[in-house]
Amino acid sequence: MKHERLRAILFINFLLLSTLLSASRVDSVEIYSPAMRKNIKCLVVLPDAYSVSAKPYPVLYLLHGWSGNFAGWLGDAPQLREHADTYNMLIVCPDGGYDSWYLDSPVDTSVRYETHIVQEVVHYIDYYYNTRREPAGRAIAGLSMGGHGALYLAIRHPDVFGAAGSMSGGLDLRPWKQNNWDLEGVLGDPGNNWKNWEDNSVTSLVPRLKKHRIPLIIDCGLGDFFLPGNREMHRLLLEAGIEHEYTERPGEHNGDYWGNAVDMQVVFFHKFFK
Repeated sequence: MKHERLRAILFINFLLLSTLLSASRVDSVEIYSPAMRKNIKCLVVLPDAYSVSAKPYPVLYLLHGWSGNFAGWLGDAPQLREHADTYNMLIVCPDGGYDSWYLDSPVDTSVRYETHIVQEVVHYIDYYYNTRREPAGRAIAGLSMGGHGALYLAIRHPDVFGAAGSMSGGLDLRPWKQNNWDLEGVLGDPGNNWKNWEDNSVTSLVPRLKKHRIPLIIDCGLGDFFLPGNREMHRLLLEAGIEHEYTERPGEHNGDYWGNAVDMQVVFFHKFFK
């Protein structure tokens, strides 16, 4: 994990040096979180044609995975800068903490990342940038922990996000009672807090989609340890008659897979925005 943090620091420095050499612009901002009483970093990728007087831009929010941070996505997929230009959209990469799973933890009041993303980050982006300020102009996606977070937040907040995607997402938390992802830290001991584990798994939220249907795209590698949970999500969506795009391809739980999968998801969201 130390290597990942070092890579993130070096990559941020690289961004600062390369911004002037690339068509798109990358803003590194700090967003104060009243819910957690601290400043939290975020990257905003803007197209070269960005203008405050232009037609408002759609926004794609991309969430990083467990142990990652706000700079991770541009490390795995530097082509996102080109996508911002090609599809004339803003791409926002918030920080979700080391292991928050993008939840407002029911057992740790210091973890309020659902509130941070849905309220604080979206409000900041809409206030300081020229954005479309309705669900039809906002989409959210993520990898691994962020794939869980993206579907979780979109399903729970259809008034904020109009579409959502997951890449290699941990969509069912229940099988991971013994793990290295500190799920107990945000959900509590499963023996005494099992309802937290059930209620906060994306697979348990499928019934909500019957009332508020949103476009979904789910992608997972055949060699990924999260594949069973993705297949279960796919099964539940089919059973409920919820339309969605679902893909399994050769690949494992790594940056090579996410860097490729995000290209397809960006196209999916571009079509949604249109």
